[in-house]
Amino acid sequence: MPRRFRLLLTALALAALLWLLFAAAERALALAQRFLALPPALQWTLGGALAIFAAAGLSVLWWLLRPRRKRRPVAAPDRGSLEQRIDQLHSRGADTDALGSELAELDRRRASERVYVALFGEISTGKSSLIRALAPQAIAASDVRGGTTREVRHHDGQLPDGRTLVLADVPGSREAGGEVHETLAREEALRAHAVIYLCTGDLNRQQAEELRWLADFGKPLLLVLNKADQWDATEREQLLAHLRQLSRGIASAVLAISAGGSERFQRTLADGRTETVERQRQPAIEPLLRALARLTARGAEGLESRRENAVLAGLHQRTGALETQSRAEEAERIVRKYARRAVVGALAAVAPGSDLVIQGVLATGLTRALAQLHEVPVSDVQIEDFVRQARLTLRTGSSIVLAVAGNALKAFPGLGTLGGGILHAFAYALIFDAMGRALSASLAERNTLDQDDAGARLKALLTDADGPRLRQLAALTLDAVRERNAPPPAKNL
Repeated sequence: MPRRFRLLLTALALAALLWLLFAAAERALALAQRFLALPPALQWTLGGALAIFAAAGLSVLWWLLRPRRKRRPVAAPDRGSLEQRIDQLHSRGADTDALGSELAELDRRRASERVYVALFGEISTGKSSLIRALAPQAIAASDVRGGTTREVRHHDGQLPDGRTLVLADVPGSREAGGEVHETLAREEALRAHAVIYLCTGDLNRQQAEELRWLADFGKPLLLVLNKADQWDATEREQLLAHLRQLSRGIASAVLAISAGGSERFQRTLADGRTETVERQRQPAIEPLLRALARLTARGAEGLESRRENAVLAGLHQRTGALETQSRAEEAERIVRKYARRAVVGALAAVAPGSDLVIQGVLATGLTRALAQLHEVPVSDVQIEDFVRQARLTLRTGSSIVLAVAGNALKAFPGLGTLGGGILHAFAYALIFDAMGRALSASLAERNTLDQDDAGARLKALLTDADGPRLRQLAALTLDAVRERNAPPPAKNL
């Protein structure tokens, strides 16, 4: 565009802007004159409304433009309380070897005083190529299909100032059937002092979630755009600006590199044939080296507190999941034990009304045992109220329970022809199984003995003709019948 034409356009734009400012000023003066001509009461009313609208507009503008608060990492428990929880799980028979190994690895890395940096990202983003660029002596496999990293590998790299880093090459996310590998990657990211998150373009939803997850644990993070040589300068800057906007408050820096690696292309020979040629691209990672030097300038000791907090916070979550699993397994054992006792009690009840006494005693014991397991304090009065309400529920649904039990017995070989006593015993098994499962689920979710919630769950389970569950209860009933009818062992004379 000629220079004179650009100057003309600039002059016209300035003239238009001045005209708009003049028109706005003139309109404002006219409105001010009309406002002053209004009665005082109306002036105050209109002025108050305008002030409110102005304050609201400024508030919205501040909310949009205010600087984002720095994300606070998730709180981690102190190590002593965490070790106590792990010991309690171990005493209950849970497999806590992985948790103990994680604490031992935390201590080992602290004692080594080395800086660990994890390379994190989706498959085929060039992590293995970047490992070779940062640690030329490393042998990191790569494959055009992606997903070649199946375990965590450590390599020694060196910064331009001579400091060494331990680089962790972790499995990529979004790998087919790679849930185990993704867990390995996340656990290693928490163990590292810093994380390089590698991408090859705009972030998708899962990548954005991974970034937020890393930020929640307070990981010092570099967001690195790899294979940057596939865009021209304008496209690259636009993409970097968008990545900075997405990761504001999360990433310490956003930068572009080319990790190098190999590329394949078709070459036409002089005789017309084509051949596949593979060649190595030269890496260009200077911006990453400078950013890593700044990020790790405090050394392992300066970064250790944040790393320890991340590891302990991750262990807190894993311990909580194991506690939930262990509690659920123990609740299952308690419910099965009381269902079996109910079957035995029903088979042994001969006097009229004795089964109701047995039912009340077992229901009280089941409620107390599950409340103790879930560490929910309950009084004897609360237990009596719940047992009474459960009896009312069972009384109103007795026909449904017997129908479900009868259908299940017909479908289970060996039980359908054993008579009404077996049906009665199996109904008791169904009742106590439903009561225990309903109460355990309610205690786990609400952390209190909510009679209404547990009662509603009980009604739903009583009418649930779930095949596997009924088969398990039928097998339990059959075992109890066989034990009861088995001849007593012969005495040695």
